[in-house]
Amino acid sequence: MADEANRTAFVELQGRMIETTGKLKQVQNQMRAKEGEKKRAYLTLEELRQLPDDTNTYKSIGKAFVLEPKLLLLNEQEQKFKDSETAISSLQTSKEYLEKQLAEVENNLRELLQQDPGLARQIMSMTVM
Repeated sequence: MADEANRTAFVELQGRMIETTGKLKQVQNQMRAKEGEKKRAYLTLEELRQLPDDTNTYKSIGKAFVLEPKLLLLNEQEQKFKDSETAISSLQTSKEYLEKQLAEVENNLRELLQQDPGLARQIMSMTVM
């Protein structure tokens, strides 16, 4: 009876670990994308700041370019930069939370396998196909 309960607990922990790992990878991918957006906004800002105020600037909308005032483009890029920073800090918090959850699940798995050496032997004897 205890063996069946341990097996059920193992399957549940394994599922939580897989789910948490997937969420962690998703957050890491989102962070990478936001870092790219932040870098593009920063580089665009640097280039726009070097231009004289009376320079004609264009905004890309799909395949078309629309004439926009330099100040408007500067404000838009600054907002993108700030939004990216905010999103990155939020994602960093989520990442840290998920990493703690993952460590907790790993510890629970380790404890379970130490408590039930028979279950550990069964798992080790399984073949992966």
